[in-house]
Amino acid sequence: SGPRDIQGAVCCYTKAIKRSDSQAERAVLYRNRSACYLKQEEYSKAESDASKALDTDPGDVKARFRRAQAFQKLCRLDQAFLDAQRCAQVEPKNKTFQDLLRQLGAQIQQKSVQLNSTDARVQQMFSLLLDASANDSDRQKAAQNLVVLSREDAGAEQIFRNDGVKLIQKLLQSKQEEVVLSALRTLVGLCTGHQSRTMAIVNELGMEQLCTVMGAGASTVSLAACHLLQVMFEALTEGMNKEIRGKDEAILPEPSKELRSMLRHLMEMMPASNVSGPGRDSAINLLVKQVPRKSLKNPDNSLTLWVIDQGLKKFLEVAGTVPELSEGPPLTDNSHMSCSVLLSKLYDDLKSDAERDNFNKLCEEYVQQHFSRHGLDGKLRAIQTVSVLLQGPSDVGNRTLEMSGMMDAVIALCASEDVTHQQVAVETVIHAAGKAKRASFITANGVALLKDLYKKSENDRIRVRALVGLCKLGSAGGTDFSMKQFAEGSTLKLAKQCRKWLCNESLPQTSRRWSVEGLAYLTFDADVKEDLVEDKNALLAMFELAKSEDKTVLFAVGSTLVNCTNSYEVEKPDPQMVELAKYAKQHVPEEHPKDAPSYVEKRLGKLLESGVVSALVCMVKQESPALTEACRDCIARVFLALVERQEDRGTVVAQGGGKALIPLAFDNTDLGKIKAAQALAKITITSNPQIAFPGERIYEMVRPLVSLLSLECTLLQNFEALMALTNLAGISERIRQKIIKEKAVPKIEGYMFEEHGLVRASATECMCNLVLSTEVQKLYLATGNDRLKLLVLYSGEEDERLRKAAAGTLAMLTAEQPELCARIPGTTTHWLEIIQSLLLCEISDLRHRGVVIVHNMMQAEKSLAETIMESEALEILSVLAKGGEGTPEPVSKTAQNCLDQAVEYSIIMTREGREKGKGTEP
Repeated sequence: SGPRDIQGAVCCYTKAIKRSDSQAERAVLYRNRSACYLKQEEYSKAESDASKALDTDPGDVKARFRRAQAFQKLCRLDQAFLDAQRCAQVEPKNKTFQDLLRQLGAQIQQKSVQLNSTDARVQQMFSLLLDASANDSDRQKAAQNLVVLSREDAGAEQIFRNDGVKLIQKLLQSKQEEVVLSALRTLVGLCTGHQSRTMAIVNELGMEQLCTVMGAGASTVSLAACHLLQVMFEALTEGMNKEIRGKDEAILPEPSKELRSMLRHLMEMMPASNVSGPGRDSAINLLVKQVPRKSLKNPDNSLTLWVIDQGLKKFLEVAGTVPELSEGPPLTDNSHMSCSVLLSKLYDDLKSDAERDNFNKLCEEYVQQHFSRHGLDGKLRAIQTVSVLLQGPSDVGNRTLEMSGMMDAVIALCASEDVTHQQVAVETVIHAAGKAKRASFITANGVALLKDLYKKSENDRIRVRALVGLCKLGSAGGTDFSMKQFAEGSTLKLAKQCRKWLCNESLPQTSRRWSVEGLAYLTFDADVKEDLVEDKNALLAMFELAKSEDKTVLFAVGSTLVNCTNSYEVEKPDPQMVELAKYAKQHVPEEHPKDAPSYVEKRLGKLLESGVVSALVCMVKQESPALTEACRDCIARVFLALVERQEDRGTVVAQGGGKALIPLAFDNTDLGKIKAAQALAKITITSNPQIAFPGERIYEMVRPLVSLLSLECTLLQNFEALMALTNLAGISERIRQKIIKEKAVPKIEGYMFEEHGLVRASATECMCNLVLSTEVQKLYLATGNDRLKLLVLYSGEEDERLRKAAAGTLAMLTAEQPELCARIPGTTTHWLEIIQSLLLCEISDLRHRGVVIVHNMMQAEKSLAETIMESEALEILSVLAKGGEGTPEPVSKTAQNCLDQAVEYSIIMTREGREKGKGTEP
């Protein structure tokens, strides 16, 4: 019996069970339904029905045999064995029962051997790894196996059972990097998505050891430890965020104790002198990700308040450390920037003035305490702290800058003989210059000071910073060409100097980074953009910096590229206001002639030739707090500019641009998300999406594309998203399901009514591909809507693209859901004319769609065939069936099929029939 019959039987038994009053009768029905479920491979249901039958009659051997079969399939071998044993006791001669019993005995035997052998294998792996005399290749194999084992539930349980956590603890103390790495990766397997195991590991291993590993030198190990901690945080917090914790989890304690223990250890790493720079950066990065609320809808910011209370002074220790001077923990080039981001995120997570005042008070106390110390070291530490605060929560930075004596000390130190002191002070001036509150004061005092430093300093490290300060103060004019830069010489001269420094490899990297900061301001001027893209060495040097360990350069590179590609938002002044301004002799912003599209296009070409894509891809990969939302926004804009021309899209994809755009579309500013999604759409329209986004990536693209189907986006963005989704919907059912799941169908239907012809047509094309899904067909089967009517009317429109799409959708629907055919005449009185005009159309694609629709309708119902054959359609089909010039074969073949169908219904007669004199054609 086929699957349909079995399903039918299940339905009958289910109805009978509901109606039956007799318990004995119900038991038999349950037993029979259990047999059906076994055939359908629904083993849990089969087991449950057999058990219900046995509850009524424990002696029912048939029911017990069925339950044994179900248990066997569910791998509950011990229970299956007990049931089979009872069956064999009741009917010892029954061969089927004996066979099952033997089979189960063998399976149980095998499973216990396997279990013991895996236990033995786990123990052997550990002893190999801990045995210093074992040879390396054996140890590596053992390490790999352990990692693989930890990723499956059964294996993870085994590692736990064999006291694995204690053994892993020993592995972590190994002197061999490979061994430590495999221990960390094994822990990742054990913790991923498993809250209770993670809690046990935090309690048993303790955080000391993991933080020590993360704070150690070798960066691969340090990063692996950081990744492990990230996985552990996720496992702990996911469990807390699950509103409904499963039945088994209800008994678990809240993991907040373990969470706080982990965070406390990270905070203690901040001032510790035995923690390496990269390890400290990883700890800051984890705090940035874990502490502030993910969404402001969540009212609870208690974790942030606790971290500020326990750790703010420790973070300020990092902020105030001047690496060139001895006191303070070791830092990397990224530490100050990461620290600014952390302070900013904590400050932004506060909810009330009282909370913010407390934060300010703690910072002011710290700065004051060091500022009032004897000697220069304290003052430097205070100023360096202010500098980091200005880059982070700038309100707090401004308040500390206004403390008495602070600004005077900064200005005095700008003239110091000691380059390190000078550098700290100049950087503080620069960070203060960007904050409106102080800019006017700084402009008054600072310009003269910075000019002086730029002209007279002997040291390029100071000159490059002074130059950036001047650029920053002078860039208030933004993109406006007529606000000539006030800095001396010309903007071009300053930019040339920046490019020279950028290419000068004898300068420390941090100073070369500042030259990119300078370009980020100077490239507002189109002449500077032109010079920069012509200077291949400068571009390559900038891209090398973007890929380097120093992540603080990311935003400057991003901004410079946004300027060169003109991908910033341009505010067009209102023409009336411009006239008024001219009349009143006011300043009118003007556009530079070299910002015209033809120039921008050439610049994009030069950037692509110099390898901009691989630099951007590298920038996106950074797991660093320096990759802020503002950075991601810049990168998304540049990508969108780079895929503007169709012929460049292949290059962008080949160099990894497609892959890099996906995270940018999820994690970005609101505008950045849209820019990244639009770039994805452009790529999907012109490249084969399965090649551009291989594997699972193609499914991740759907959500960003659907997000462009909104009224906030431009019509062009809507149009590109529809075209891209059309391409995806034609690939596979799984992608169509993803599109449906992202709630795209109602939006696409909305755009089918759009006034703009191209948008309306592309929405209809998208529907044409989506209608391959039964779920979408069901929307058309539902009554009480105009979906079908719209398709019929669109099949008669002027616009060829729209007509093809609508008629294609109709052809597909009438083939898949024949009952729709009978509804077509009810949609509009012109239905027959519309179909005839398709058959008569010059365009063979439309003719083909027409004959397919007619054939589907005629197959569906005889009465429809009669109506069609009584019209001029008969004559048109007869001509098409003859084929000949201009009629492609599929069209003539389908037309012939229509005529054959009419003969079969005896609506018309074949020629032979007529010649025999049986009558004439109606």
